[in-house]
Order: sequence, then C-alpha cells, then structure tokens
Amino acid sequence: MTALDANGDFDGNRVPGAVPENVLRTVVMGIVDDAEAVEIDRAEGDNSISFTVHVASGDVGRVIGRHGRTAQAIRQVVHASAFPEGLTVDVDFAD
Repeated sequence: MTALDANGDFDGNRVPGAVPENVLRTVVMGIVDDAEAVEIDRAEGDNSISFTVHVASGDVGRVIGRHGRTAQAIRQVVHASAFPEGLTVDVDFAD
C-alpha cells in the first residue's frame, strides 16, 4: 500500500491506474484457460481510465459469464480498486 502525503495524495512516482490494471489482469488470468493470450488495452482520460480486455476466442464466455454476471463482477472489483486513487474505470471485453 502506498502512503498518502499531507494533502491526501499518493506520494512517489506511481502510474495512475496501475493498481486497477493489475487487479484486472490478475482476475482475468485466473479465469481463462489461455492466460498467455490475455491482452489489456488502456486509454486514459482526465480522471478516468478505460480498459479493453482481449482473451482467446474460447475464453470469451468464461469472462462474460451467464447473463454477463462474471463481467459485471470483474468491473465492480476493478472499480473498487480504483476508488482510493479517485479514478473512474471502465472495463470492456472485446470479442
């Protein structure tokens, strides 16, 4: 865990959104069969980051889940990991 300075900001040379990206990568790689095929594209805005997750064609159903429940759970976990940094995170799953 990174320490906060007197202003409540993260100190040090941290890459914004590194924690949510690592959480996303860890969760997705734990779900799929072909972990080496996992690729995460990142697009940054002012206080937001958008991730697009690419997995092997046979693993798309695994990360989406029934009625999108797994995908929604992944989004919630990643969103919670971005909260301490004050970031808004969007996670999309590419076909």
